[in-house]
Amino acid sequence: MAREEENYYGKHGEPRKFDPKFRGPIHNRHCTDVLCCVIFIVVILGYIALGILAWVHGDPRKVVYPTDSYGQFCGQKDTINENKTSLFYFNILKCASPIVLINLQCPTTQLCVSKCPDRFATYIDMQGSYRHNKSYWEYYRQFCKPGFNKPWKSVAQVIRDEDCPSMIIPSRPFLKRCFPDFSTKNGILTVANQTTFKDGRGKTRNVTDLREAANGINNVLDARSVGMKIFEDYASSWHWILIGLFIAMVVSLLFLVLLRFTAGVLFWIFILGVIGIIGYGIWHCYWEYDHLQGTPGSDLTIYDIGFQTDFRVYLQLRQTWLAFMIILCIVEVFIILMLIFLRNRIRIAIALLQEGSRAIGYIMSTLFYPIITFVLIAICISYWAVTAVFLSTSGEPVYKVMANQTLCKYANLTCDPETFNTTNVTKLCVGAQCTFAFYGGESFYHKYIFIFQLSNAFVFLWLVNFAIALGQCTLAGAFASYYWAFRKPADIPTCPLFSSFGRAIRYHTGSLAFGSLILAIVQLIRIMLEYLDHKLKGTQNSFTRFLLCCLKCCFWCLEKFIKFINRNAYIMIAIYGKNFCTSAKEAFFLLMRNVVRVAVLDKVTDFLLFLGKLLVAGGVGVLAFFFFTHRIPVFTQETPTLNYYWVPLLTVIIGSYLIAHGFFSVYAMCVDTLFLCFLTEMGTEEKEKYFQRGHLTASDACCRNKLHCRKEMKLAEGFLPVSLIF
Repeated sequence: MAREEENYYGKHGEPRKFDPKFRGPIHNRHCTDVLCCVIFIVVILGYIALGILAWVHGDPRKVVYPTDSYGQFCGQKDTINENKTSLFYFNILKCASPIVLINLQCPTTQLCVSKCPDRFATYIDMQGSYRHNKSYWEYYRQFCKPGFNKPWKSVAQVIRDEDCPSMIIPSRPFLKRCFPDFSTKNGILTVANQTTFKDGRGKTRNVTDLREAANGINNVLDARSVGMKIFEDYASSWHWILIGLFIAMVVSLLFLVLLRFTAGVLFWIFILGVIGIIGYGIWHCYWEYDHLQGTPGSDLTIYDIGFQTDFRVYLQLRQTWLAFMIILCIVEVFIILMLIFLRNRIRIAIALLQEGSRAIGYIMSTLFYPIITFVLIAICISYWAVTAVFLSTSGEPVYKVMANQTLCKYANLTCDPETFNTTNVTKLCVGAQCTFAFYGGESFYHKYIFIFQLSNAFVFLWLVNFAIALGQCTLAGAFASYYWAFRKPADIPTCPLFSSFGRAIRYHTGSLAFGSLILAIVQLIRIMLEYLDHKLKGTQNSFTRFLLCCLKCCFWCLEKFIKFINRNAYIMIAIYGKNFCTSAKEAFFLLMRNVVRVAVLDKVTDFLLFLGKLLVAGGVGVLAFFFFTHRIPVFTQETPTLNYYWVPLLTVIIGSYLIAHGFFSVYAMCVDTLFLCFLTEMGTEEKEKYFQRGHLTASDACCRNKLHCRKEMKLAEGFLPVSLIF
């Protein structure tokens, strides 16, 4: 007992402070999980080497520039195609062939051109007018193979050798490729105001054949049109979006500041506010539903009109507002029932959050730490994306025989363009061409490109999880330094956040890497299962799909469980400085001994913070809705004219939620740290004793081993309600 008492008091009986640098309940920390730390460093060095290797072999120009039939880039500087920025298809009608899905290349000659054709023309018509007007040939030859200058060559031979296209049609560049210039006139599909065209082989075709050949192009063009309108909306409203996000940040900060002084009142206010907002939404949906009664077309169903890019169409249906009203009613009833049955636990959670707000008030720098985590994750994402692009473009050009597969046995086989004309393939398969198919290779590096891509994804997951783990351990250490300080704020370290970050990096990199590694392995398995599920969707094997669904569910639960254990293990590491396995075991058994209290308080706290996020996002969203729909008379002149008002509105709502989530995640980490510290400090016998007193002061921490508390320790500031643990 004397030795224990000396641990808390000096030789002369004066109270001993905790270590100002906070080493937790133990003072002598040491490096933990050194082996995993070494492996982690080696993996990072290997990851850098992989990036360098990909950078040496990769060529991102293959993503930026289209490639012609000879593997040359269109529009690339310092090449013969520098001024030829668009890719032209000799016979786009062949692009409807199934071989397009195999090689991702159209089985026709592809040529880089300076501009897409702007008129209908055929090689036959050109030959007929060549004797009288050679300018016709000068225009047509720019869409022929370079160096070809034989306009008198027979049409059959030109088509066989694909020296020139048999026809050209008015086109416009899209994604640097020439596609037919479709337009609609009086509900009829046209190209340059024409519904038919000559295919250069003596037939008259309908422009709908071009639509079928360029399958999906019209949808892409519609998407481009929508994308351009969305871009215009962002261009005209970006400053208002930033203002809305700034308001969300101010509201989140103000909410956390007020939480320190009026946690209980403020939480009940925003709970009632959320209920009120949802109630207003129910009333508004009912008003819209009733207002549309009798309106022509409002009784149609969503199934009747199908998918529409203009979402305002759905708002003109009564069924849409009825669905919104039902969903909001269900949410409203759920929230009210939660408040009724968990009202006592909500009071406990409010008290815990109030103590957390006091801790954040002393360590305000923790609110801005999520910016560091965001930067680290952004670096990981950028490096992964760049490496993935370079790896995917590391192949060498591969050429294949493009011909009719039903008539030519050499179709889709690899060929050499330099020696192709000397082989018998051109004789056995009339019209066959040795054209560029894709990028690949037969070297050791190219054979294992898939393995490198898989390694790139795995290390990316590991690094992202490590960045998150580093943030959690850093915040836990900072808030633990607040908890273990006797006199607040006198005994709180000068820079608790910076000191905690230094301890986590110096001593516990291996432990954080270990926990992140386990989580990354589970996440990679989940990704592989999702990939397999996507590939097996078309199969009829019910047992395989059922087994895969079960595996996905199990690994999803496993990932959630590991995240929960890791989070609490990092808190224990920040407090005691032990290795990951020991910390995870102690955290697990500690939580299991208090499983009911932990489960209820954790979920109630998460629920309250989630309501806070909804309040911030919903409040700013409602303000943005009234602003962008010209319903605020004061700002009617300043409101920009938009194609889709929901574009900036959704951006503001989602951005506000993410901002609130960033601030409140710090708050959640604070609450978890304080609660876990409190559970580790209190023993079973002391709980009942201090419950009778009502509160546990910081000075009462000395009493956890039944030691006598000195009168001067009553000067300590701050308290934790003991009722939190019951």
